[in-house]
Amino acid sequence: MSTWLKEIEYVPNKIVKERIKKGPAKSGMLRHNIRVRETREIKEAAQVELGKISKRDLWMLGLGLYLGEGTKLYETIRIINSDPAIAKLAIRWFRDICKLDVSNITVAIHLYPDNAVEESLNYWSKELDIPLKQFRKTQIDKRIDKSEKKKRKLPYGTAHISVSSNGNPNFGVKLHRRIMGWLESSLKQV
Repeated sequence: MSTWLKEIEYVPNKIVKERIKKGPAKSGMLRHNIRVRETREIKEAAQVELGKISKRDLWMLGLGLYLGEGTKLYETIRIINSDPAIAKLAIRWFRDICKLDVSNITVAIHLYPDNAVEESLNYWSKELDIPLKQFRKTQIDKRIDKSEKKKRKLPYGTAHISVSSNGNPNFGVKLHRRIMGWLESSLKQV
């Protein structure tokens, strides 16, 4: 290593100072762009890998959803979630696999004080393609000990998607028991 300039103090000029100042942001942006590109490529490959969902796949996907998000007690059928994609999957599963009509599906919304009730109802009605007349009473969580960090985390609350038999015994308790049978059978096999 050469030491012949060690006695001269280095004083960066204005251009060098500006480059040093912008360096971390430029580096961060490059890493961000790489991460975004890699994520997109991985998701595209995963989509090809999965292929087209069959009716059997939908059945099993819905069972997994019900296992995680559905009611298991009291012989009522309900799936609760805040993600509209998950809620749409639940409705598709109820309609295509459980053979329910849209009239058998009701929705109740659970909101927080910082949610707009009418906006949330319209949002869920549009997202789920369920008429507002099939919405039940909206519940608002009025607890005052909620953390400030949690505000606006669920801008439209959670959708509680329930099945109403409308007088058909096959769509009430019997359907719940059937779903429980599907779940028990699948869990025994794995």
